[in-house]
Amino acid sequence: MEDIATVLPDRIYALGFSAWKRPIVRRFLQGRELRFVRRAQSVPAGATLAVWGSKAVCPSLRPNIKVIRLEDGFLRSVGLGADLVQPLSWVVDTRGVYYDATRESDVEYLLQKASFDAALLERAAVLRKRLVESGITKYNVGSQRWQRPARTCRVILVPGQVESDASIALGAPGIRTNMDLLRAVRQSNPDAYIVYKPHPDVVAGLRARGNGEHDATALADEIVVDSAMADMLPQVDEVHVLTSLAGFEALLRHKAVTAYGQPFYAGWGLTKDVVPVTRRTRRLALDDLVAAVLILYPRYISRVSGQLITVESALDELSAWRDAAPVRMTLRRRLMRPVLRWAARFR
Repeated sequence: MEDIATVLPDRIYALGFSAWKRPIVRRFLQGRELRFVRRAQSVPAGATLAVWGSKAVCPSLRPNIKVIRLEDGFLRSVGLGADLVQPLSWVVDTRGVYYDATRESDVEYLLQKASFDAALLERAAVLRKRLVESGITKYNVGSQRWQRPARTCRVILVPGQVESDASIALGAPGIRTNMDLLRAVRQSNPDAYIVYKPHPDVVAGLRARGNGEHDATALADEIVVDSAMADMLPQVDEVHVLTSLAGFEALLRHKAVTAYGQPFYAGWGLTKDVVPVTRRTRRLALDDLVAAVLILYPRYISRVSGQLITVESALDELSAWRDAAPVRMTLRRRLMRPVLRWAARFR
């Protein structure tokens, strides 16, 4: 795939972005003339239109308008997007968006078609090792240490998700709720020790709990709320997901992953897929996946310079950011959360 800088035109129209997101759009599309519009009808024929995520676009667009989609990257920040913490990485997708399994995205195109040379794969292997050793994940939240229970022969981690997210609607054609996922895992693994980890946005009160999620104790042996994903993954044997990014983070640590949905990292021979994506036919090695997903696909912007940086520099900045951040949320941030819950509706 061509570099995104050569694909995008000099002028881009952006539709539906809140005042909070507009400066971020400017950073991640730097070097382009941006025009923010309120109505799709304001975009001229033949133009390029940027929207957030899987947002539906008016069917009455003028002819030959190319739509690109912006979304959070996989090494995002120290703190939650729902807390309006600024991102260090986004993706700019010219085909779809990575969590929409109903059609091809740029990352799926890369995984299916791209050639990964020896130098790129060596870079991916080094990056993967650094990520695992540093414990960096997407959000880097959680302050409590978790310990694998003694005398448990097989531990399965089940990460919860926000059930209203588009990743469930567009990437989970079968099971679509956290409790149905837990039931399926328990039914298939009656003797395993199952640990359920609610989504951090739900724990923070920024997004609603899933249907019946308060009954998770009836299906899981343990509920873990405030432990870091990077702390838990090395201690479990398997991770079972709908579409959660935790499955990808588990693969980086050579954990067995079962996907009940169709996340972008499923279908390449690295996961056990309950509902396979038939158009994903290529068999990949782990570092092929890392090269596409973390090196070629996202854009990284320095918090210091505001300029485009490599994923390695982004990892340096995330590590420094995490080490400098307070272990527990500040009182100011706690008091702001009711405002953030309101503001999240306009993100």
